[in-house]
Amino acid sequence: MATNTQVTADHNAPPITRLLAEFVAGHPSRGWSDEIDAQAHRTFMNWLGCAIGAAGHESVLSSLAAVQELSPAPQATLLGRRERVDIANAALINGIASHTFDFDDTHLKTIIHPAGPVASALLALAEKTGASGRELLDALVLGIDVACRLGNMMYPHHYDRGWHITGSTGTLGAAAGCSRLLGLDADRTQMALAIAASQPVGLREQFGTMTKPFHPGGAARAGPMSALLAKHGFTGSRRALEAPRGFAQVVSTKYDWDEVTGELGQRFEIGFNTYKPFACGIVIHPSIDACAQLRQVHGVAADQVERIDLRVHSLVLELTGKKTPKDGLESKFSVYHGCASGLMFGKAGEAEFSDAIVTRPDMVALRARVHAVVDNSIDEASVDLVATLKDGRQVKVFVEHAVGSLEKPMSKAQLEAKFNDLVVPVLGQQACTRLLDDCWSLAQAPNVAALVAHACPAQA
Repeated sequence: MATNTQVTADHNAPPITRLLAEFVAGHPSRGWSDEIDAQAHRTFMNWLGCAIGAAGHESVLSSLAAVQELSPAPQATLLGRRERVDIANAALINGIASHTFDFDDTHLKTIIHPAGPVASALLALAEKTGASGRELLDALVLGIDVACRLGNMMYPHHYDRGWHITGSTGTLGAAAGCSRLLGLDADRTQMALAIAASQPVGLREQFGTMTKPFHPGGAARAGPMSALLAKHGFTGSRRALEAPRGFAQVVSTKYDWDEVTGELGQRFEIGFNTYKPFACGIVIHPSIDACAQLRQVHGVAADQVERIDLRVHSLVLELTGKKTPKDGLESKFSVYHGCASGLMFGKAGEAEFSDAIVTRPDMVALRARVHAVVDNSIDEASVDLVATLKDGRQVKVFVEHAVGSLEKPMSKAQLEAKFNDLVVPVLGQQACTRLLDDCWSLAQAPNVAALVAHACPAQA
């Protein structure tokens, strides 16, 4: 397919704002395959676990303190906590929580984390409106489709300009999903997308700080507001997405309209969603997988290693080249720390990216023995690793596709184990087991009341 990389305005763009609005408003309930519906359940469950797992993180506590200054109405649940706030701020805080560990889902073609903005907006709104689980899942599939199709249209140029694509396209996906959940017609859905188009959020400069998870949270907060404004007659440009001074042509030098319109209603982007076994940036995953294989398959212990040499795609060092991370947030953007964790522990969950682990002397020393160079013959999904041992031997590991990729997806059992690891420390085993049942049976739920009740600590 030809890609439009022109920088001059395209005055003949197709009416994608209207086309997406008609799609979101008119596509039939569960109008997709069983596999897509199963993926919707997996996406929701993975998002829920990530959000609950981070319920006590300082980024959540800080954002909650700021929101409470506004005296919000208790309309919606904060996952993993007893406090309740208004719909918009519940979407914000749950969105922040879901991305805080960098453990959420990834649409690999665009590296969008789609559930953070879309599911966070939808659960808050569904709790207030009494929507059924089926209605929530329909809105989730369609909202994610909008976010990821717009991402396909602009990636990588939009991302290369410095936008955090999860936030910028997530705003539109959240607005689309909320429009569907509210039952807006195509005209009002078109206005919701137009309103959301003026609210893209997220700069890559913020990676490694609390503001990175603010991006999906901010996008989630914009979703119900855009849809509610449209519901009550607020208007925007009918060509807000495609016009020469509209969203796509302002924030990107690439806008491949066919990526939005091609197979619309037939191919669903949630079908390309993946789930992380490691709590960090996706481009580190092949290197962690390779180091875990060193330990688990080749029997190499950390204290046997003199040096580890990595050949990686340039994006790996561009995004995760922090050689000496100072805390857990920074370590999620350090391929060196990821490798050290894979070799030292054989895994890289949230615990391995804690401040305490990052500053441990043995981890600092092991990171210093990891060396990475760019080789763009290596795909960004791969790594070529050579470990030189202290006895002079060399062990080579090549990872073409890491565990968690589309080619090597996490199994249901692996996803449930990840969910348990995140949720049990916050809510306990009994509540975690109930929540898993709620997630897998969400399509049959008359509303989300039981699920959100099980997602909060019991009242003291």
